[in-house]
Amino acid sequence: MNDWYRNARWLDAPRHVVSAAVTVVNDRNELLMVKSPQRGWEIPGGQVELAEPVRDAAIREVEEESGIRVEITGFCGIFQTVSRSICNLLFVGRPIGGVLRTSAESIEVAWHPLPDALDRVTWPTFRTRIEMSMDSSAWPFLIEYRD
Repeated sequence: MNDWYRNARWLDAPRHVVSAAVTVVNDRNELLMVKSPQRGWEIPGGQVELAEPVRDAAIREVEEESGIRVEITGFCGIFQTVSRSICNLLFVGRPIGGVLRTSAESIEVAWHPLPDALDRVTWPTFRTRIEMSMDSSAWPFLIEYRD
């Protein structure tokens, strides 16, 4: 087994949080949304696990938080919160199965009609992420900000 990651140089390397989220729109033009106890309504997503492909993380997070299985149909871009070393990779996808259900991370889950669904999003940068993800002419994007 290769133990390169136990090397002192690696252990002192900068650490970043990588997360993945998916904008999922169904054939009725409704946006899949989850309500977080901390952040309110948003699209499903979360942290990429160690040694997990980003696309797989995005698919896993959607199903964990909403009960909906998705197929990724495109990569949109990256939002980086520079001040907190967080990189959020954004995808678009379509539902391919599952049933809506809540989880420990989502106190409500629903399909909300567009464009009204965007008015439910309380964090401005989260709304921007959704809007940019639905505008394929903006892809790929890299948005860097500090909060």
